[in-house]
Amino acid sequence: MFYYFSRMAPTGYSVSVDLDVTILRETAKKEGINFFPCYLYLSTLICNRYQEFRIAYKDDILGYWDTLTPMYALFHPDDTTISLIWTSFDASFTKFYKNYLQDTERYAGVHGVLGKPDPPVNSYTVSTLPWVSFKSFSLQTQNPTYFFPSIEAGKYYKKDGKLLMPLSMTVSHATTDGYHIAKFLEEFQQEADNPKHWMFC
Repeated sequence: MFYYFSRMAPTGYSVSVDLDVTILRETAKKEGINFFPCYLYLSTLICNRYQEFRIAYKDDILGYWDTLTPMYALFHPDDTTISLIWTSFDASFTKFYKNYLQDTERYAGVHGVLGKPDPPVNSYTVSTLPWVSFKSFSLQTQNPTYFFPSIEAGKYYKKDGKLLMPLSMTVSHATTDGYHIAKFLEEFQQEADNPKHWMFC
């Protein structure tokens, strides 16, 4: 199946859903914690639980990384451009949050494609479209040897007393089936419903 979907019929696909972030947003706001790094942390934490999300080539050898590193966009209000930066991941949210705050403060004014230089080769794209509550989102990639997921969140909105956040995953079918996306979404929701289990660790 890997050979078929990577060489014979290179295939990628996207899945978009709404996730309930009511408890996560309320808890983060109460504790004075930015919501966006919570989203970065949970996305990376769950991706790191599954080998299928971490598969890559290195020196023409197929394998998988122990962890992924989140690479995300910083928006520059002065000229409405973005720059990509990355933050070293730590399973401790407290440590990751500290790293995030240091990176966003240090590189906030750096323009250009790469705001923070030298991204690790295990970096994956996880970002947000904070102005739009989308129903579908799809990235068009041209590299049949890139297997990391791309994750995009949209503007959250209220419905039936809940705060919902659109979330899209774009993956390579060579490594990632619908089952793996389902597990990611299921576990993201579980963690979002129970932030006190990880937010203070």
